[in-house]
Amino acid sequence: MMRYIDVKVIRENVKRMCISANCVLNSDIYEAISEFEKKEVSHVGKNILGQLRENADLAKEKMKPICQDTGMAVIFVEIGQDVHITGGGLSEAINEGVRDGYIDGYLRKSVVGDPLIRVNTKDNTPAIIHYDIKEGNKLKITVAPKGFGSENMSRVYMLKPAQGEEGVKDAIIRTIEEAGSNPCPPMVVGVGIGGNFEYCAELAKRALLRPVGSKSEKEHIRRIEEELFERANKLGIGPQGLGGRCTILGINVESFATHIAGLPVAINISCHVTRHAEIEL
Repeated sequence: MMRYIDVKVIRENVKRMCISANCVLNSDIYEAISEFEKKEVSHVGKNILGQLRENADLAKEKMKPICQDTGMAVIFVEIGQDVHITGGGLSEAINEGVRDGYIDGYLRKSVVGDPLIRVNTKDNTPAIIHYDIKEGNKLKITVAPKGFGSENMSRVYMLKPAQGEEGVKDAIIRTIEEAGSNPCPPMVVGVGIGGNFEYCAELAKRALLRPVGSKSEKEHIRRIEEELFERANKLGIGPQGLGGRCTILGINVESFATHIAGLPVAINISCHVTRHAEIEL
């Protein structure tokens, strides 16, 4: 059955999610920080994790940003084939919602209109929008603001197939180690393996939407996640790079088919404020 959704509904919900995602830390992240705080052996690290938890509490209570970098808006849209958008364009409505959210929510506007001329657009648009067409008549929108202190530490590797699993794992650990204190650890790490140059990066970004502590349904990928979680937390980087066992809160790996001659790997580093909010209309 065809379903009609007005752009005003989309605009209002995107606005609300931009504000909530930036002010309310997701429960999986909050719980992971609390658990690591109990286990952290470094006194400084334990203290930092406590401050992160307190900061999240205050941000939620006062509806203020968890971090001053309120990110570039990344939007994932799953739209059913039987959905008809009325009253305007879908992309325009999403960008209007981002604009409203960042202005009305007093969120920092961090987007420049051209990467070289670098004039601020003053409303945090345009957003980066990923579309996925599904069966049915549902519309699911996920808003995932991404700060660039961590984004700048992300990497894409075009490995040779002969480098195999060990090459993939070495690339991931090397990226985390080289990131060090720059992404304000503890980090959340999204990994995409396969596809091609651009799709492995999208896989890595989507991997960050999975709850911290969740496991891949693929046995060999789940094994890699578990191994790298242990290896990364033995690097000694610790909270805010000041030493300790809590370097990453979680690592999520997604994989896809690829070409016989390639082994693309993308590592999308995120700080502990791995923000996202979603709604299904």
